[in-house]
Amino acid sequence: MLINRIAQLRDCGVFRDFTWPRDLPNMGRFNLIYGWNGTGKTTISRILRNLEHQETPASGDITLLLDNEAVGGSEFPESSTPIRVFNRDFIGDSVFPVEANDVPPIYKFGTESVERQERVEKLKSDLLGAEFVLKEFQNKGRNAENTLDRHCIDRGGDIRNSLRSTEKSKFNNYNKRNYRERAEAMIVADDRAGHQLDDRTRITLLSQHAANPKPKISEIVFLMPSLVQLTREVSNLLSTTVQSKLIDSLKEDSELSEWVHKGLNIFRRRDEDHCLFCDQKMPSDRLDALVKHFNDQYSLLMQQLDSKVREIEVIYQGAETLEIPRVVEFYEDLEANYREAADALMHNLDVMKKYLESLMKLLDQKRTHAFEGLSIATDVPAISTEVVERLNRVIRKHNDACATHQARAREARARLEADSVASGLTEYERLTDKVRRIEMSTSTASSEVERIRREISKLEREIVQYRRPAEELNNDLHSYLGHNQLQMEIKDTGYAITRNGIPAKALSEGETTAIALLYFLKSLDDHRFDLSNGVVVLDDPVSSLDANSLYQAFGLIQSRTASAGQLLILTHNFTLFRLVRNWFHHLKGQNRTDVLGRPARFYMLDCAWDGSDRNSRIRALDPMLEQHESEYHYLFVRIHRAVTMPASKLEENYVLPNMARRLLESFLAFRHPDVDGGLWHKMNQVKFDQTRKTRILRFVDTYSHADAIQGPEHDLSLLSESRAVLMDLLALIKTEDESHFKAMLKSVRASVAVGSSV
Repeated sequence: MLINRIAQLRDCGVFRDFTWPRDLPNMGRFNLIYGWNGTGKTTISRILRNLEHQETPASGDITLLLDNEAVGGSEFPESSTPIRVFNRDFIGDSVFPVEANDVPPIYKFGTESVERQERVEKLKSDLLGAEFVLKEFQNKGRNAENTLDRHCIDRGGDIRNSLRSTEKSKFNNYNKRNYRERAEAMIVADDRAGHQLDDRTRITLLSQHAANPKPKISEIVFLMPSLVQLTREVSNLLSTTVQSKLIDSLKEDSELSEWVHKGLNIFRRRDEDHCLFCDQKMPSDRLDALVKHFNDQYSLLMQQLDSKVREIEVIYQGAETLEIPRVVEFYEDLEANYREAADALMHNLDVMKKYLESLMKLLDQKRTHAFEGLSIATDVPAISTEVVERLNRVIRKHNDACATHQARAREARARLEADSVASGLTEYERLTDKVRRIEMSTSTASSEVERIRREISKLEREIVQYRRPAEELNNDLHSYLGHNQLQMEIKDTGYAITRNGIPAKALSEGETTAIALLYFLKSLDDHRFDLSNGVVVLDDPVSSLDANSLYQAFGLIQSRTASAGQLLILTHNFTLFRLVRNWFHHLKGQNRTDVLGRPARFYMLDCAWDGSDRNSRIRALDPMLEQHESEYHYLFVRIHRAVTMPASKLEENYVLPNMARRLLESFLAFRHPDVDGGLWHKMNQVKFDQTRKTRILRFVDTYSHADAIQGPEHDLSLLSESRAVLMDLLALIKTEDESHFKAMLKSVRASVAVGSSV
């Protein structure tokens, strides 16, 4: 699978809105892209590195055409394009020092070895963190266990102290284990609510548990009368009247009548004929009158009254003499019930006795009012006939308790234990749940520690196995740099780099690039990468190399990538550009008239101001870059074109300050190689109008920076003076070296002619 084109780049670095032009040929097997720093080479190489690692680019809207199929950046993870990319990111990933105080730096080569070593270092750091986390959980676990243990000890102690008994009982030695077993059983049964007691029940059970054996109590024998029935009977007697021949004096004097009646009865029982009071002979007519006054009806009524009074007196005396048990005779848990029943009984007896007294008083009154009816003026009091039975039920409970005292005490202790456990169950569950959660976390943390240790051990073994032979790298490095001062020696799981036998603690950028490039080129032989069907991308592979090393690097690149299925080289180095360009020009079939049939394609990166920001694009290589053997020619032609051709759009002037600076630096470096310092020092050696020199310096300093295109620091409208300043620049070159200037003009005319023919 080859790359046909970078179809679209939006919001990717300096590529604000790029679409591959319709008239721009697709990429061929060999591709050269020339662009100064800041024009988007790194952006392109990083996108292709994302494709290599099958990862979605961090930002931007990206579409590549792969084997004529559009593949978006979000589809990179599913792409299987065989590609290898060399860029600054590869250098950082392939060669890195392990920081240590005075320990020589250790370098790891290759993505696999580097990734493994980085993984080991990260895992070792992770291991410290995981061990710290494990220790924290272990400490928390111990604290949680101690808190739970203290809870169980305290609750078990409370139960033991409150339920200790004189008889043999488990509660005498109750401890935390007993409490935990009972709590766990209650949790399993999920019935804590059924074991929780109200205060009254709890007090009752405590009394049952603590009570000493007591004797039985006899039940009360007393029948509460029906006051309604008794009242009815008394009322009937009170309403009865005697019909007889009345003696008015006796009728009107009840006291006298009663006295006479008693005396008549005595007189008749003794069968006397003399008055027992005056001892005079009783007149017969007087006796007959008295007998008629006190006839049989009267006598019967008096008997009935006497009988009812005796009946009431019996009831009254029974209530008066009734004895009930004392409260101390009952078990403590029955005392409250006893008091309620006893108080109810005594109250009913008091009410009953007062009412019986009123009835007996009325019956006594009836004796003297036998000849007239009486009535009961008071209401019948409501008394309960169940109060005796109520007290007897308490007595029977007491007697039952006497028979089952030990069983009752044991049951009370069991219920009190359950209540105590149930009341502490919420806290117990909270503490046990905390212990379980910490145990789970501890187990997870312990597993993580073991996993990391196993992975570190495995990776360290793999790192040793996957190290590439130091001899091969040393041979390549010698060929590349042209000397053997730098050597790689096996050290632990990587290589220690020495310079003249001494550990090299600081590698130059060029040396780092050289070592990384050597490994990259060697990695193309990896059996997992089919070079003949794969894509190789090189982004500035000769950065910071001297001229000799650059040619060596190019030779290695040419020899080891010539068989690649597709090759992309991106560079800002004109020397490398020229070498690769010449290589590609001599490829078989490159001289065909059919552009699409040529194996090599040439592109360049342009970065211009679009009115709001920099915007880069990929376009066909400027013909002048293909024609000339130096970048200086190209720059001179571009500057001359900007001066002599009709004025262009203002934003197209954006690139001119940078070109002007590079052209001026190249010219002065040739003209004044003996002057050290920057551009200002070299300009002082030029004999040219000072005002115009100042304007040139201001122009190139303000709107350019070395070889990187920067955003303007001042008003963009100042770029409108570009044409005038560039005319000054060409005038300076002509003044300084007129013959050189004329030769360059001939080159310009030749370039125009060739360009127009192309």
